[in-house]
Amino acid sequence: MNWFLDLFQSQSIAQTVVIYGLVISTGIWLGKLKIFGVSLGVTWVLFVGIIVSALGLTVHMETEHFLKEFGLVLFVYAIGLLVGPGFFVSLKKSGLPANLMATAIVGLGICITLFLFYLSNTDIFVMTGIMSGAVTNTPGLGAAQASLSSLNRHDVDASLITLAYAVAYPFGVFGIIASFLILKKIFKIDIERENELHRKLAFFKKNKVVSIHLTVENKQLEGQKLSQIFDMIEEPIVVSRMMHKGEILTPRPTQEVSEGDTLLVVTQKHLVPKLKLLIGDESHLNLKAEPESNLVGNQVVVTRKEVTHNKIGSTPELYQHNFTLVRVKRAGIEMIPHGNLHLQLGDVVRVVGTETGVAKITSILGNSLKKLETPDLAPIFFGIVLGIILGSIPIAVPNIPVPVKIGMAGGPLIASLLLSRYGNKLYLNNYTTFSVNMMMRELGIALFLASVGLGSGHNLLRAFTENSGWYWIFFGVIITIVPLLLVGYIAKKYFKKTFFEVCGLLAGASTDPPALNFAIKLAGNDIPSATYATVYPLTMILRIIGAQLLILMFS
Repeated sequence: MNWFLDLFQSQSIAQTVVIYGLVISTGIWLGKLKIFGVSLGVTWVLFVGIIVSALGLTVHMETEHFLKEFGLVLFVYAIGLLVGPGFFVSLKKSGLPANLMATAIVGLGICITLFLFYLSNTDIFVMTGIMSGAVTNTPGLGAAQASLSSLNRHDVDASLITLAYAVAYPFGVFGIIASFLILKKIFKIDIERENELHRKLAFFKKNKVVSIHLTVENKQLEGQKLSQIFDMIEEPIVVSRMMHKGEILTPRPTQEVSEGDTLLVVTQKHLVPKLKLLIGDESHLNLKAEPESNLVGNQVVVTRKEVTHNKIGSTPELYQHNFTLVRVKRAGIEMIPHGNLHLQLGDVVRVVGTETGVAKITSILGNSLKKLETPDLAPIFFGIVLGIILGSIPIAVPNIPVPVKIGMAGGPLIASLLLSRYGNKLYLNNYTTFSVNMMMRELGIALFLASVGLGSGHNLLRAFTENSGWYWIFFGVIITIVPLLLVGYIAKKYFKKTFFEVCGLLAGASTDPPALNFAIKLAGNDIPSATYATVYPLTMILRIIGAQLLILMFS
């Protein structure tokens, strides 16, 4: 029987694996429990780790430190790969206001943290832990611990940061959800009416991709090439089908236009009036349904790496007869293909053409989902290496005693965002399926939370005896709710954001998946997800840097 007790009590590789396995599995099982309809999910791993540590079970310190940092790197890198493709698409005019409001939420949270720090004389390390827990931002906790380590402050107990985080976290989750419900009450939101409003907004949305049949009535276009029409519009449009002298075809840019031709144009909604003025009125014909048409349409997934290395306009095989690229869908965002666009692995391309042409472009793009199911690990680990190097670059900031580094949380996140967008130019395939990405994220965050829990549980009682644990909870609630209510009110009242968009904004600005899940269930649709994905990456970077600056500037 002694061998069994030694397996849990004597530090060894086997003991570490057993302790981590029990902590993570128990935490994940408990994470399925719901309190008032809300689950804390994988965060239960942290609480189980704290309890196990408080009971006296410990693991080898160096192993614990390695697993904590490696888990954090895996988590943030997978997050960057997931949101990167859609992030750069959304960072246009439509995403700018949302990101500015998310930045305001982060800034207000930091200001309130500093106000409470000066008001209460609570240690800045503890306040940073409270702030990270109040906004449910685990990488921020990792960044704070890394900053403390770089200061070599042996007089500070790093475990108190984790305890403050753990105490504030549950109330942070419920505080975010409470903010949704308070705003719903303030604005007297009716969910059905809100859904109807979204349907109307989607119809009138100016950058919505639409298709329209137009008859060529402008006599000055007689004999002109389609490419000349494209030049006059100055924004990407696609002519997917064309009836020219009684024949339905997929035209090339060099195709000449005649008066009376019918064009099926794919464009953004706000360009429709301009196209009607240039080309002519809407046609009564439907080229998709014409019986004499020999054209077919299909959706093709980009799985062939070779077509992602260059722009569409620089890839001759994408500009051939008998087919046309009509739309590109990436990370839930629909785009019109144009010469300067790079295709990415996982893009879904709508193509139209003859059966031979569609079969040809399908072969060119790949459309082999099995290829995407097997992750290419070499570019992933190479990207992690680049992220660690980026996170280790010292940045000198005036009045800060040591150079600022974006660290093991910020570096891999930025590297994965950039590689998910530009990696194809370097012949690095960073695409992962959603299931592979989720496995990386869940494994990483579980290892990190188990490590910080096991490293801090021995001080659990101190949080409510020697330290003011109840005040920590109160401070955390203020840091959570005040910025969300203030910016949420402004977003709804003055920026005319819908309630569902506001919920996605607040959940994204708090980097909180349980809150997003609650918002989706409250809305009954995926509308909050779009705003969440728009603000999440920038917010994550700001949370990480903000936690570091608090430690480095005010310690």
